[in-house]
Amino acid sequence: MQQKLKIKSFLLGLWCGMLLLLFAEAGCQSKSKKVKTDLSVKEYITITDDLGRKLKIPHYPKRVMALAPSATEMLFAVCDESQIIARTQNCNYPAQVKSKPVVNNYPMDYEKLVQLKPDLIFTVDGITPPEVAARIQELGIPVYFQTFGKLNDIFDRLVDIGRIMHRDAYAMYYADSLQKQLKKIAALKGNTAYKPKVLAITWNDPIYVYGRNTIFTDKLHVIGAENAVTEVMSQPYPALTREYILKVNPDVIIGGTFGKMDSTFFQQYPELKQTNAYQNRRIFAATDDLMSRPSPRVVESVRELQSFLKL
Repeated sequence: MQQKLKIKSFLLGLWCGMLLLLFAEAGCQSKSKKVKTDLSVKEYITITDDLGRKLKIPHYPKRVMALAPSATEMLFAVCDESQIIARTQNCNYPAQVKSKPVVNNYPMDYEKLVQLKPDLIFTVDGITPPEVAARIQELGIPVYFQTFGKLNDIFDRLVDIGRIMHRDAYAMYYADSLQKQLKKIAALKGNTAYKPKVLAITWNDPIYVYGRNTIFTDKLHVIGAENAVTEVMSQPYPALTREYILKVNPDVIIGGTFGKMDSTFFQQYPELKQTNAYQNRRIFAATDDLMSRPSPRVVESVRELQSFLKL
């Protein structure tokens, strides 16, 4: 009888052991299947930048930087700070950017780029020469170009970065917040028919200005003003003749303080003292970074313009 019990116990133990082996094998197969599924996620994807260039980038970029100060501001607005690995010598905002390593972009420091190993670089058309971007890509680093012509492009580009960096919801919320702030500013201009003509000078000799087809024009529209440049020219920042400036007769000129402009610009071009802007001493110095950068600080730029025009 005892011998029969021993045999039954042995058979029961053997059966249980077989069951445990079967469960273990099934678990291993399940884990193997899970690993296989994870590996099936695309490691790289192809995207198209604003110039229509196709780029192969990591599906989840972890190390990024920008070669334009405005693009650096965009990255800090959207990305986790730990993802931003460097800056150029001209990137000065926000304050946290100063803790990042510097990569010179004029001339381009290719060696430093290779050392830092970014997954992706953002830049702005007109800032990084095509041949420089081509050389960077030969080193295995994709370069994503952004373009800007309208105010809304700033919001769209923020969302683009959010999509690429998998920060979609955050980027869309941020862009929407900026748009709402601009709408509140626009509501303050009222329905006045008076739209002062504003000329923004970027260089004195020759006289280069912000053209009609720049974001500056849209900023002025928000506060109820007009760009003094009346037509779209071939260059976004055209050179104007003194005759043209006298003809459009700007009500406001942006380019420096009245004292500085009076002792330099108007000394060089005394006939331009006939303009309404000079006669009424409506000459102002704007913050260059706010004026020139298509960045998330666009609301600050519009508010500064509004303070000059007192609209």
